[in-house]
Amino acid sequence: MDPTKKKKPMLANVLQATRLVADVFEKLGVRYVVCGSLASSAHGMVRTTMDADLIADLRQEHISMFVEMLKDTFYIDDEMIRSAIEHRRSFNIIHLESMFKVDIFTPKQRQFDENQLSRRQETPLGEGQISLFILSPEDIILAKLEWYRLGGEVSDQQWRDILGVLIIKQNQLDHQYMQQMADQMDTDDLLKRALQEAYPEIDPLLS
Repeated sequence: MDPTKKKKPMLANVLQATRLVADVFEKLGVRYVVCGSLASSAHGMVRTTMDADLIADLRQEHISMFVEMLKDTFYIDDEMIRSAIEHRRSFNIIHLESMFKVDIFTPKQRQFDENQLSRRQETPLGEGQISLFILSPEDIILAKLEWYRLGGEVSDQQWRDILGVLIIKQNQLDHQYMQQMADQMDTDDLLKRALQEAYPEIDPLLS
């Protein structure tokens, strides 16, 4: 069986579910950005499977309308959302038609989280060209370096995602910005390692 026969409907479902959530954020005036595998695939090498992950500056005053606007199409728990916002954690909602889970992360109170939202890029995704705000290529690299470290530096998939974006976006990246943020996030050693693997022939990037 051609594996693309299974891959395309999955991506379409992920994008449709994500677009429904994004529509509500936009109506509520909530800044959001798509992160995770959707963002890294948009900038780098496409994964065979994808998750729907978003960062959203959702506040307590948005919860009742957020739940009301999505309750017919998603399984959604307002108490879980309240707790996630209060403690700066993530929560998830489940698209009832496709049963895809959408993970939503509340931004931490630090510069990098603000950067992810302020530097987002509106990008058409998928065959249907569904338009969504996604992380900039620099920010998806930085985010995945952090996730890689938090996960014990054992995820080959995370590392491949990082290298994929570095290689494909090589001439478009703001390396000075990445170095500055990696220093703040204590991932400068991982960034140097990734640059060495992606560009073994370009020494100036490693200084």
